[in-house]
Amino acid sequence: MFLPREGLQRLLDELVRRGYRCIGPVVRDGAIVFDEIASADRLPRGVEQEQAPGRYRLRQAGHDRVFAWANGPQGIKPWLFAPREVLWRMERGEAGLAFTPAPEPGEPLAVIGLRPCDIAALYLQDHHFLHGFQADPFYRARRSELLVVAVNCTHPAATCFCASTGDGPGARFGFDLALTELDDGFLVQARSGRGIELGRALGLDPAGAEQVRADEAALARAARQQRALPGRDLREALYARLDAAHWREVGERCLACGNCTAVCPTCFCHREWDEGGLDLDRSEHVRGWDSCFTSMHSYIHGLTLRPDAASRYRQWLVHKLGTWHEQYGRSGCTGCGRCIAWCPVGIDITEEASRLCREPVHG
Repeated sequence: MFLPREGLQRLLDELVRRGYRCIGPVVRDGAIVFDEIASADRLPRGVEQEQAPGRYRLRQAGHDRVFAWANGPQGIKPWLFAPREVLWRMERGEAGLAFTPAPEPGEPLAVIGLRPCDIAALYLQDHHFLHGFQADPFYRARRSELLVVAVNCTHPAATCFCASTGDGPGARFGFDLALTELDDGFLVQARSGRGIELGRALGLDPAGAEQVRADEAALARAARQQRALPGRDLREALYARLDAAHWREVGERCLACGNCTAVCPTCFCHREWDEGGLDLDRSEHVRGWDSCFTSMHSYIHGLTLRPDAASRYRQWLVHKLGTWHEQYGRSGCTGCGRCIAWCPVGIDITEEASRLCREPVHG
């Protein structure tokens, strides 16, 4: 189907009419982030971006496109796996201690502009939070009400490598509608029953052959990316090099700041703690994001298992590119490139993985 450019507001209006709270990309504090939107005028019209190791900048390009960028520092993860949330509350009364679970969140949420790398990350988050021993009720409540309007990536950044992970630049699953932005509007693909209903409600016309060819050409250009991982399954290569000298070299550059895990759309490390009231009669049990780059993440009974940046970087990379295969059936990296752009010292996961795979194996 084809959606004229002015029809983007009609799509938002239809989603709101159906009871969805809409979030989409907006420019805030020099970056593109997801926020609540009701008007298509809030989308980043004419905005492009420059990304490189340790660098992220926006610029005005003077065209009418609203999705002429690859990604910002924030995917959909904060909207489903909250950076901080209360799990339960305790209150002391005359009858003793009373524990009350926090109410599960849940409202129909429609996200517009999710990229294929983030849809692949959503699949991995689903595996972790929904398909394990016990589903996480807070994630499940948010996820069950989610409608996804994906946007195929026609303007990859220099840091992107989704083509090498098999997760882009075109979306193949996990969406209700997928848009490809062309000069005069959007090519629209419906994948779910909800997406088909939306297309019908908008009264969209079938796409023309020229528009389909423009879509295919744009995605073919986007697949020619500057960076790539040396393979999709690096388990054996990494396992054989756990004592490689290169871990120490990258550890000397790594600040162990956790930026890479904060912007990664698949990382799910967290910690839990209790916050007591000043009257000592009530407290809250809180869950918040954590990172395997912090010293306390591997602290047990007076011992920090990973005491330095080299061991923490090894933990992160081997888990992300190696042991995720055993847990979730694939790599934990979807090629979004955020960890490259938002690393203060410009460490590049594609370069580090390639260097490690070339290291000699001893013993």
